[in-house]
Amino acid sequence: MLAVFYGTDRRAVRDAGKAYTDNAGVPVTVMDESSFVVGQIASSIGAASLFGGAECFLLDTPSSDEDFESEISSSLAEMAASSNIFVILEGQLLADAKKKYAKHASAVEDFAAVKEERFNVFQIAEAFAKKDKKQMWVLLQQARALGIRDEETIGILWWQLKSLRLAKVTRSAEEAGMKDYPYKK
Repeated sequence: MLAVFYGTDRRAVRDAGKAYTDNAGVPVTVMDESSFVVGQIASSIGAASLFGGAECFLLDTPSSDEDFESEISSSLAEMAASSNIFVILEGQLLADAKKKYAKHASAVEDFAAVKEERFNVFQIAEAFAKKDKKQMWVLLQQARALGIRDEETIGILWWQLKSLRLAKVTRSAEEAGMKDYPYKK
């Protein structure tokens, strides 16, 4: 039996792998790049427990070692047909690897990390340039509530003030030493 858990959310991948091995109710052997020996996967496929029954092998990030990865990819069909349980934990996988694992594995799960939206401090500078006091105040309060330091917002505002002054006293973006888009703003 073969199960594959992968994705960018490493904590969720490890938790899913641990839950899967805990539910198996058999002894677990962990293999990673530091403990892997060439030929170990082949011997694990037909391995029998000392007390009878199946064994569980947790294969942690085989893509980190070239030999480890190649031995697993060549043994996927045998691992799936084995009476032992093989659980593979991986990072983000490419499409070819996903297809290869999905073809042989009984369980394949992807765990994507949720990206946090970062506050765009340049919105404050935009409001400043448009002379929109209300919007600027609201954005400043949002920045403070999100824990953005005043030094960061002051630096952006100072840059915008210098850009506005430079645009006022020069006739072209080239003369000001600026790009055309920020100069016209």
